[in-house]
Amino acid sequence: MSSLSNKVIIITGASSGIGEACALDFASHQCKLVLAARSMDKLKAVAETCKARGAEVITVSCDVAKEEDCKHLVEESIRAFGTIHVLLNNAGISMRAVFEQTDLQVIRQVMDINFWGTVYCTKYALPYLLKEKGSVVGVSSIAGYKGLPGRTGYSASKFAMQGFLEALRTENMKKGLHVLIACPGYTASNIRNTALNKYGKSQSETPLDESKLMQPEEVADYIAQAVMKRKRTLILTTQGKLAVWLNKFFPAFTDKLVYKTIAKEPDSPFK
Repeated sequence: MSSLSNKVIIITGASSGIGEACALDFASHQCKLVLAARSMDKLKAVAETCKARGAEVITVSCDVAKEEDCKHLVEESIRAFGTIHVLLNNAGISMRAVFEQTDLQVIRQVMDINFWGTVYCTKYALPYLLKEKGSVVGVSSIAGYKGLPGRTGYSASKFAMQGFLEALRTENMKKGLHVLIACPGYTASNIRNTALNKYGKSQSETPLDESKLMQPEEVADYIAQAVMKRKRTLILTTQGKLAVWLNKFFPAFTDKLVYKTIAKEPDSPFK
């Protein structure tokens, strides 16, 4: 896919963060966008900016944790544009709590959005993507390569997403389907503010200095280029690349390094 021009692209979680940045980046390629999220007010504002950049846009209210919403998302995409070239599974939620103290419903909620949301959307979009020899993109995390303390549910959901997408890639290797697993590393976004605590409530604060993190616009540009070049994986930030490499060859050492890094966060339970 040398160009995104006139391609039909679905983006979940498009109302903020990486999803919003991807919508704006892709819009500059004059593509056809299907923007999905739960917050329709924010989504419509993003859509207007995308239209101003030259894209055709529709918005769809969608909670990816609900299978029927994901089916409806694909149906609306086909009704509007007739096909699908790219599915960007971006909608996600995080959590921060020690597993021992965490209500299991928190784990279920994170899995429902991050893993099952990807499965549902991909299932219904796949026939059209196969016809177009299109792309399935999963916005994962370094936590999909290395389990992070205090993020058991989040890490589990990203490991599951990556396993699903790797298997999907291999199943369809002779059918022309492109599968990209994108792992941005720490990126400035609202995901840490909305991360669930042990009771399932939003944290409403971030343990990191967001101004020092990779910006979502930069991540979006990397993802767009990776889609056009049909890359298999995308690992971003020096810290992220180092963590993946170290964990491959020195897992025990990486355990200690990750523990120390998380322990430095404000109010960390790991001291």
